[in-house]
Amino acid sequence: MAIKEMSFLEHLEELRWHLVRSFIAVFIAGIFIFANINFVFENILLAHLRPDFSTYIFFCKTFTSIGIDSSFCNINFKQTLQALNPTQQLMTAIWSSLILGFVISFPYVIWEFWRFIAPGLHDNERKKSKGFIFTLSFLFFLGIAFSYFVIIPMSVYFFYNFEISTAIENNFKLDAYISLITNTLIGVAVFFELPVIIFFLARIGIVTPLFLRKYRKHALIIVLILSAVITPPDVASQIIVSVPIMILYEISIHVANFVIKKQQKNVSKSPRI
Repeated sequence: MAIKEMSFLEHLEELRWHLVRSFIAVFIAGIFIFANINFVFENILLAHLRPDFSTYIFFCKTFTSIGIDSSFCNINFKQTLQALNPTQQLMTAIWSSLILGFVISFPYVIWEFWRFIAPGLHDNERKKSKGFIFTLSFLFFLGIAFSYFVIIPMSVYFFYNFEISTAIENNFKLDAYISLITNTLIGVAVFFELPVIIFFLARIGIVTPLFLRKYRKHALIIVLILSAVITPPDVASQIIVSVPIMILYEISIHVANFVIKKQQKNVSKSPRI
């Protein structure tokens, strides 16, 4: 089937409407979140300040069962945050609603992106690429879950208990705390897209399996350093954070290897002149 050629301006116009529809989806989801903002804050965004949060209880029971003393069993956070200007609560509610609206509407945003690039693909490429919508969404929400139930509880615990002097009291601002939560959610979710990102980088020749294997040790050191920063000062917590990230790295190596082998196979099958 012939594909209609489009000018550069027509491509921009098409992209604009895909972006508009994506923003509308995020905006509608954000309105829904804002309409239930009290529930969202009490049960989702501020849930990590409660000592009965499921992750703290799980870590406490797990570490205790294997004979490791865990400070997760004695959590006592100050559960009040400061709003230092009249509009801070409103603006924080609006910004949080938009970010969570993006999280909810992520599959639709990816679908709009796929609709934009699909006309430029061959029929077989278009059929194979449909799986990327599911893959991207699955990895994204897996990253959200890992961030919410593992990374964020450890980060909150660490920052609430870190002190350089007993003369200094940790008394956090509302917007700073919510930024920590939302930035971590989105950041980790994007990081979980690593296998897909490596797939595209390998296809265009920027990354190879040899490169990823060569710098595997460097990647491990970086992951361990990051884990040490965001987790309590015990080995078990660092391992909990590091292992899934390194698994993603290893998956990315296999993905890159698959892409390279497929490209080599296609080259070998191509007719020689």
